[in-house]
Amino acid sequence: MIHRFLRERIPNYLVVMTRPIKQMLMLVTDAVLLVFAVWAAYSVRLGEWYLPNWSQMLLMAVAPVLAVPIFLRLGLYRSVIRYLGEQALWSVLKGMSLAALLWAVLAFMTQMTGLEGVPRAVPFLYWLIGFALVAGSRFGARWLLWFPVRSRFSGKQVLIYGAGDAGRQLAESLRRGRELFPAGFLDDDPNLHGKDVGGLRVYPPEHLPTLLERFDIHDVIVTLPSASSARRREVVAFLKQYPVRVRILPALTDIANGRHLVNMVREVDVGDLLGRDSVAADPTLLGCCITGKAVLVTGAGGSIGSELCRQIAALQPGSLVLLDASEHALYQIHRLLQSVLGCELVPCLGSVGDAGLVSRLLAEHRIATVYHAAAYKHVPMVEANVLEGARNNVLGTLTLANAAFDAGVETFVLISTDKAVRPTNIMGASKRWAELVVQGCARQAAARATGQRFCAVRFGNVLGSSGSVIPLFKEQIAQGGPVTVTDAEVTRYFMSIHEAVQLVIQTGSLASGGEIFLLDMGEPVRILDLARNMIRLAGYTVCDEANPQGDIEIAIVGLRPGEKLYEELLISSTNAVNTAHPKIMKANEPSLDADSLSEQLQQLRKALVDCDEPTVRRLLMTLAADQGCSKHSEPVAVT
Repeated sequence: MIHRFLRERIPNYLVVMTRPIKQMLMLVTDAVLLVFAVWAAYSVRLGEWYLPNWSQMLLMAVAPVLAVPIFLRLGLYRSVIRYLGEQALWSVLKGMSLAALLWAVLAFMTQMTGLEGVPRAVPFLYWLIGFALVAGSRFGARWLLWFPVRSRFSGKQVLIYGAGDAGRQLAESLRRGRELFPAGFLDDDPNLHGKDVGGLRVYPPEHLPTLLERFDIHDVIVTLPSASSARRREVVAFLKQYPVRVRILPALTDIANGRHLVNMVREVDVGDLLGRDSVAADPTLLGCCITGKAVLVTGAGGSIGSELCRQIAALQPGSLVLLDASEHALYQIHRLLQSVLGCELVPCLGSVGDAGLVSRLLAEHRIATVYHAAAYKHVPMVEANVLEGARNNVLGTLTLANAAFDAGVETFVLISTDKAVRPTNIMGASKRWAELVVQGCARQAAARATGQRFCAVRFGNVLGSSGSVIPLFKEQIAQGGPVTVTDAEVTRYFMSIHEAVQLVIQTGSLASGGEIFLLDMGEPVRILDLARNMIRLAGYTVCDEANPQGDIEIAIVGLRPGEKLYEELLISSTNAVNTAHPKIMKANEPSLDADSLSEQLQQLRKALVDCDEPTVRRLLMTLAADQGCSKHSEPVAVT
């Protein structure tokens, strides 16, 4: 009963007190403690329970009269006890030192007046005991006041990795909330270890196993907003060894928008593990093909297309035309852009394979720049629907590119894929054909000296795109598994969708015509490792031979039809050169002369009309896999 009274009743009673009453209580407590400190100093010096005379009792009573005004001046009664930090020790030390000095001067002055003298050690002992009592009372009260909070947040305590400004602000925000409670900080700085920051103890990271058990920790929040991606990746890699859910605070550029820090804490995503430091965009390259111009985005409602539209909208185009075959996707991106775009916005429902439609759009809106993102890109789906994949990805690109050439479009950028390099599936082969079509239009533009630029840009997987392995893994983890991996050795390139699109926009400004641009995708990621990391970062353990009691199993299901173990970005490893942008390279890849390509396209059209799937498959794979394509400098038309 007494234990419960101390842990619950008293703290709750103190918390509900008004601020003036709390300050008065602190002041009275200090006065009592200081009188006791003087009496204890005499007793320690004389080695007995000392009974003072009237003069000494008066001298003891003067101690708080001298000290309290100093404490007031130093702000000791303005601090909130529950959030008291180590800086309060310095304030108490300064206040107590000055108070003890004034008291000592007064004590020795009374000796000169004839009253009984004061032993020389008493002022020092008074300073020492007074400091211990005043500081101890505050930190003891803080410890007592947190009892009901700790009981309310039992099992919901978190550790904050990083005791800097962002970490302290996050701790204060969490204290005001009701979901999580900060139990302490982890920090790499040895100078902070064992100290209190904002009322919370700072621990070295290697103490994490002990802290997990002591505080029943299930979450760690990483607050290193100014650290590099590589450093954040190291921290996350360290934390994922333990059974905790890891969350992360965004970078400083995101914090600057003024939102509440607690609301900005997000789950760790795969981008934090990749360690990619993005390069700042060149404003001149970004706006060159967009600002003040009419822009067309095909596949505008898709993952790449919608991000293209969002970034283009921020670059102040003259007008923006959205083309998509999906009514719902088109509605969503149109609704989103209406509120942010200050120019003409034209939604158009239709296919890039509709020659009359695309010609009318290009002419009517005087399109200057085309970003062609419309494509069927899901490998298994295209593999199961060869005819539609070829019709959309190859003939659709041909129709749009020819219409763009005839309409005098200045810049045409094809969104291609790393799967177009030595393709083993229909999707990759169809995109390689699309590249050949764009290369042919570039030669035609050069031959007629129109100044038009046709180019393609290749990159791998983007995080968060539809059909990506990341959303699939998240869904499988949420359902309790198993997480399906096609092969233990399969690897893929990854890049954030925002960075990929930003680079795509800049490639149009770098093009002179006919290039295949390659985006720096960093190092390839082993998909099995990715699956393991995502399971651990979700707060679960992997169920395998080493840990048969784990939470989620990883199942190896075998490569899907047409799938490769690894992806490439170049057909020839010797023809890539750097550009003005450090994350963009360009290559003059092998191409077909116009007559050969035209003949191949005619055969493809006939096979599609006849619904001859074997022939379509053979044509696509044979031409795309043929690395004996010759580079022709003579520009001729592609029809």
